[in-house]
Amino acid sequence: MSGLADAVRDPGVRVLAVLGPGGVGKTTTSAALGLAAAQAGRRVVVLTIDPARRLAQAMGLGSIGTEPQAVPLPDDAEDAGTLEVMMLDMRRTFDEVVRARTDAETAARVLTNPMYESLSTSLAGTQEFMAMERLGQVVDDVGPGRRWDLVVVDTPPARSALDFLDAPQRLGGFLDSRLFRLLAVPARVGTRVGSRVLGGRGEGGQSLARRVLGSVLGGSLVDDVAGLLHALDTVLTGFAERAARTRALLASDASALIVVTAPERGPAHEARTLIEQMATDGLEVGAVVANRVVTAAERPGIQEARAAVAASADEGRPHEGIAAAALDVQIGRARDARRHAQVVRELRRDVRSRGIPVVAVPAAEVEVQRLEALSAIGQALLRRA
Repeated sequence: MSGLADAVRDPGVRVLAVLGPGGVGKTTTSAALGLAAAQAGRRVVVLTIDPARRLAQAMGLGSIGTEPQAVPLPDDAEDAGTLEVMMLDMRRTFDEVVRARTDAETAARVLTNPMYESLSTSLAGTQEFMAMERLGQVVDDVGPGRRWDLVVVDTPPARSALDFLDAPQRLGGFLDSRLFRLLAVPARVGTRVGSRVLGGRGEGGQSLARRVLGSVLGGSLVDDVAGLLHALDTVLTGFAERAARTRALLASDASALIVVTAPERGPAHEARTLIEQMATDGLEVGAVVANRVVTAAERPGIQEARAAVAASADEGRPHEGIAAAALDVQIGRARDARRHAQVVRELRRDVRSRGIPVVAVPAAEVEVQRLEALSAIGQALLRRA
């Protein structure tokens, strides 16, 4: 699937994943695409990661919670579908899966383990694992005759956008690792041989593994980790299996992958690198969004000029007045516009051979604080697709 307009309107597309680093407008882009899809008649849910309060306000909501919330669509939307939005809660998602995939006794043992708090909220990669898990849960309700027909996922702002897509492989690697087998398997097997490997007091006393790990981490910590991993064995295996299925869905024609970047050389380079890495992994990018592109104004912005004068006064710097400030603003805007245009041209040239469209979205004149502004961004995305 290629192109934003196609991805938004095609009933065969069930997942639209928005990827990119933090700070480039990824969450706003996700919400705008979700709104555009709903206005086109689709039943949409947007799964976002830590949305800004102003985005909730723009959608007519006081806040965005972990359960789907209906977003009121503009009154003039003809033949509109529905739009709901929800956010990821890592700990709650982990807790729910533990309870669903274990018996009550095992769940209680996991949830009260001293190491569980760190594992469920702080372990490297947990956010990506939980985002993939929650997406898998939501996808179960996406399709003909189900609650939704499209899910837009605002992926975690990880160091690398591939962290989210690689979550199944990394979790599977952990489950197959020597450390996991050393800690979890002997406790699970419960044999004399197993107890000698980790923590048994057979011939010769404590095992070499116990002594080494205990000397580094402390014996009680090793006990807590071993007990937790033993209890979570089935849960983590379930995570890996569902994540692998969701990852396969993201690589299929039922999904469209959108890369969001900023019109600056650093983020544009990150976007190119991400596209190349995804292609190596067999993942096709449907479109690139260059967000907040400055265009040259026909005349100086008076409001911007007044803001510049006020800023100068606050900093104790003299200024020659509104006219001079307006000229400064105009010169700076023109400089930004030339730089952004050049970056977008180079980005289009570099991805042309892959058939990937680059959509340049102009910088908004005002903050996105109303649904109408979010709708305008969505329509701009589709017009330029």
